[in-house]
Amino acid sequence: MAKLIIVESPAKAKTIKKYLGTGYEVVASKGHVRDLPDKKLNVDVRNNYAPKYEIIPEKEKLVEELRKKAKSSEKVFLATDPDREGEGISWHLAEVLGISLNEKNRVTFNEITKSGVKEGMANPRKVDMDLVNAQQARRILDRLVGYTLSPFVSQKIRPRLSAGRVQSVAVRLIVDREEEIKAFIPEEYWSIEAKLATETRRVLKAVLDADENGKVKLANEKEAKEYLARLEGSSFKVGSVKKGSKTKRAAPPFTTSTLQQEASKKLGFQASRTMRAAQELYEGVEIKNHGSIGLITYMRTDSLRISEEARAAGTEFIKQNYGADYVPEKPNYYKTGANAQDGHEAIRPSTPSITPESIKNDLTPDQFKIYTLIWRRFIACLMAPCIQSTTKVEVISSKEDMPGKYCVLTSTGYSVKFDGFTKVYDLSEEEVNKNVLPEVKKDEELKAREITPDQHFTQPPARYTEATLIKELEENGVGRPSTYASIISTITGKSYVERKQKQLVPTELGVAVTNLLRERFPKIVNTKFTAQMESDLDKVGSGERNYIKMLDDFYPDLKAQVDKAREEMRGEKIQLEEDKTDIVCPNCGKPMVIKNGRYGRFLGCSGYPECRTIMSLVAGKGLCPECGGDLVEKRSRRGASFYGCANYPKCSFASWDPPTGDLCPKCGKAMFAKKGQKAYCGNKDCENAKKSRGKTK
Repeated sequence: MAKLIIVESPAKAKTIKKYLGTGYEVVASKGHVRDLPDKKLNVDVRNNYAPKYEIIPEKEKLVEELRKKAKSSEKVFLATDPDREGEGISWHLAEVLGISLNEKNRVTFNEITKSGVKEGMANPRKVDMDLVNAQQARRILDRLVGYTLSPFVSQKIRPRLSAGRVQSVAVRLIVDREEEIKAFIPEEYWSIEAKLATETRRVLKAVLDADENGKVKLANEKEAKEYLARLEGSSFKVGSVKKGSKTKRAAPPFTTSTLQQEASKKLGFQASRTMRAAQELYEGVEIKNHGSIGLITYMRTDSLRISEEARAAGTEFIKQNYGADYVPEKPNYYKTGANAQDGHEAIRPSTPSITPESIKNDLTPDQFKIYTLIWRRFIACLMAPCIQSTTKVEVISSKEDMPGKYCVLTSTGYSVKFDGFTKVYDLSEEEVNKNVLPEVKKDEELKAREITPDQHFTQPPARYTEATLIKELEENGVGRPSTYASIISTITGKSYVERKQKQLVPTELGVAVTNLLRERFPKIVNTKFTAQMESDLDKVGSGERNYIKMLDDFYPDLKAQVDKAREEMRGEKIQLEEDKTDIVCPNCGKPMVIKNGRYGRFLGCSGYPECRTIMSLVAGKGLCPECGGDLVEKRSRRGASFYGCANYPKCSFASWDPPTGDLCPKCGKAMFAKKGQKAYCGNKDCENAKKSRGKTK
């Protein structure tokens, strides 16, 4: 009889099987096998918040297969991911497969390598029920918040909206930032730059910094012109040259959040794309001469810890490939933050000697980019610092007819004395050398070539990008490393936030939901309160707090707030500008508004419930190329928009592409096109019809 090992993903199963060989069967659960069904709350709030789990319908066949394999196996090991979620999945598997929780049948792998798998198998333990309870508490908590607040928000604004314990805080951060930007009043200021020729005819750029009375700040054009007059026609002489050195140390190895931030900044990757590639690298990739191997350690971590074995391997690689000078005198250690769980190492390559370039042909483009980022950051964090030679030059300007008065202009720059870790990992753009100064000496006379005043205005705070939002969430203790990608996917997918280039901008809907929650449930969209709940969940995971007591301290108050809000807002409804139209109700004369129904958007009378008139939301009048009827925007079963004839089922015309509103110059039928693409005629018999048309829907 073989021993059965259950992991989460088929890719990981394949890699682990290679290392264990015969005597083991490795299968995948493909994530969760049980969960709370969606249609009801399924949490018994009167019975210690008991969750009512069910096997996920599409997993029923898989669970039956796992049961058969478990019964015929010598022993079953639960080897799901090494985090809270993975612990929860192992517990669910034990429950549905009838596996004893008193046995040491839980194994974890920090890296999917031969040594990592063998170490994990050599140290089995019991399922950690504290971690399971932390995972359950989070799931139940999110269900209580979602199923209590979402119906209220949907009733007051628009059907099928959602509110969440963490997602609503993320949206509020973005809304608050937008309000800051709108309220920002720019302040004017000026600067003056002089281009000065040295004795060797090199140009030294220096900026006005001070005068005989101290620092100079130019608030307007008048002040700028006064100092410009003092500088023009002046003599310029080097007052001092200060040289020194500056040490730039490497950034620490990646955690989940810093990997997502760096991939966003350097690669333009969304967090979900980064985590997808990292997951594949962790689970295992088929590499020539290596077989299937996990290339990085577990990618959901908030720790900066590096194992001594990995440190030694990385240091040896540096010595052999870059030289002993690139190894620091004392090893670099990085302190993990106080709020970190420190359950796993930092994200690092499993085998430092496997360079990105050596396996480029075996990786997808995304895998290669993310592995390169992780590999370089890890090697760099073990290397000696970059040493920079710094120079600061002060230039004194004076005029004979203005005794006792002078101006001080300064110029700073640096050059690289020893590149250190930057041999592998570039400095950020702000740190790159942009001003290498020409050599000058004290009392050297300089000649002014050009003196230029410049007007500036203070800038409002920048909108959040994925990188800066993740950083803000982490610094405020909102969410955990494994949740950042899903938070951003949720708030953009629900149309609370939209991406404009790389910026995250709140929609009118996002602002309306945030304002409602901020007014009625200030705790829910409060970063400090949410961070405290995350801390409480950590305490549940460490066995310091009872999760039922935690839920009982939270839910009754939330329920009371919702009941109070329902009563006080009885009959009120928030109308969004984006839902208003200039169409008049044919029955009562009130404006028609856009509503969202089960089968898509439609027009309803704003006088509802007194007037119940509804109409199709027409995408284009008289544009159906088959019958001349109106085209209506509809939704498929999976929620995708398409355009169909309002005369359905008499007319079955449908198109995924929207009508342009123009008519074909050849046959007079409606034209269709996706944004940015060439328009085509909807009449399949027209010479302007889409070539390789096939079915329109």
